[in-house]
Amino acid sequence: MSKLYLVPTPIGNLEDITLRAIRVLKEVNFILAEDTRTTGFLLKHHGIDNKLMSHHKFNEHSTVQRVVDRINAGETAALVSDAGTPAISDPGYLVVVKCIDAGIEVECLPGASALVPAVAVAGLPNDRFCFEGFLPQKKGRQKRFLSLQEETRTMVFYESPHRLLKTLEQTAEFLGPERRAVVCRELTKLHEEIRRGTVAELIEWYSQNQPRGEIVLLIEGKEK
Repeated sequence: MSKLYLVPTPIGNLEDITLRAIRVLKEVNFILAEDTRTTGFLLKHHGIDNKLMSHHKFNEHSTVQRVVDRINAGETAALVSDAGTPAISDPGYLVVVKCIDAGIEVECLPGASALVPAVAVAGLPNDRFCFEGFLPQKKGRQKRFLSLQEETRTMVFYESPHRLLKTLEQTAEFLGPERRAVVCRELTKLHEEIRRGTVAELIEWYSQNQPRGEIVLLIEGKEK
């Protein structure tokens, strides 16, 4: 049956992939990859030989219809991002919507994501939380922070290492320097780091210690 599979891939440790994901990646007619080099390395590691098609935020508008047409013609496809679950702060939303509109079945496999382990290990309230993804790089950052000033749930962000300090400084400005926060860096990798403290304490630390790698930032919500 023609179908689009969303297949999570490891966020660091290449062993963090399910047996089902490996089977699907072997069996589909083609794989949509955010970066064919990154995915090619993963496939080689797991002994998977399949056709890759480049599909990322810069070309998805020009390629999505061809993908839909191929699946409608009877093929099956798997969508992967460089790491984690496709369409979660990664390319995927557009092709999912187009497939749904075309009556194509879309199935998402369970698997790796930086969001869930970060929320679980942070030590901040996690019965309810809000995922904000990446903050706007320039325009709209202040507006986003202002919109979160009354948020009582734990807030979760993805952040790059070169913007982390700026984000912490803006968090102190708009939400307060005494808010508890957690930086989860390089989850599942050799140099995994979980650093907890107030926003002010984390600013002091990262002012002297330049972070590297993939980062999930958690900020506690406003006290009720």
